[in-house]
Amino acid sequence: MTPGAQHPDDPAAQPLRSDAERNRERVIAAARRVFGREGLNASMASVAREAGVGIATLFRRFPTKDELVAAVFSDRMDAYADAVAVALDDPDPWNGLKGFIETVCAMQAADYGFADVLTMTFPTAKALEKRRDDAYAAYLTLIDRAKATGRLRADFDPSDLVLVHMANAGVVNATGDAAPDAWRRVIALLLQSFEAPARGPLPVPPEHDALYQAMLRASPTGITAPAPGKSDSLHE
Repeated sequence: MTPGAQHPDDPAAQPLRSDAERNRERVIAAARRVFGREGLNASMASVAREAGVGIATLFRRFPTKDELVAAVFSDRMDAYADAVAVALDDPDPWNGLKGFIETVCAMQAADYGFADVLTMTFPTAKALEKRRDDAYAAYLTLIDRAKATGRLRADFDPSDLVLVHMANAGVVNATGDAAPDAWRRVIALLLQSFEAPARGPLPVPPEHDALYQAMLRASPTGITAPAPGKSDSLHE
């Protein structure tokens, strides 16, 4: 056996039994429904009830809420990263940036859980955060290109996207089914304010560390300090 390889008798190296895999998929599907309806403040007990499994079964599959969130929203985060790639391919960077923001805000409006995911950070969900960081790096390139065209105001800060997500999540969660398209007007107003020439100066953007702490506080685990060795896009 090569050094560091898993022993074939190691349970972690074995595929899940068919019943265990069914339970896992049932939990993920239930969590997607619960988070989609209620956002990430929904309890793990609510997810277990929706899935028709015991809370002990839920925690065997997903010991932390961060791990469950990562499993539920990995495909959404992939779509988020894909949206940046599409925007970068647009020959008009300003149009690409607008399209990216509109696309992602529509994703938030369609899923209350994902609306919350984009306003929080999950230090223990490494794969989810890595995908977010990769998308953020591409987003920085998109901003630079849009500014170079003269269409994006020069004082636009990368952290403004986080504020857009927070504002949109607030509108989506507040209006719900009563006014499901209200977010579109808010985003249109914001996009018009981002376009050059600027009508006036903006206040200083929040410190990136402070904004990161706000995202941590909003996370389901309620972490209030950076995790050791974290790699976060707001700190690049």
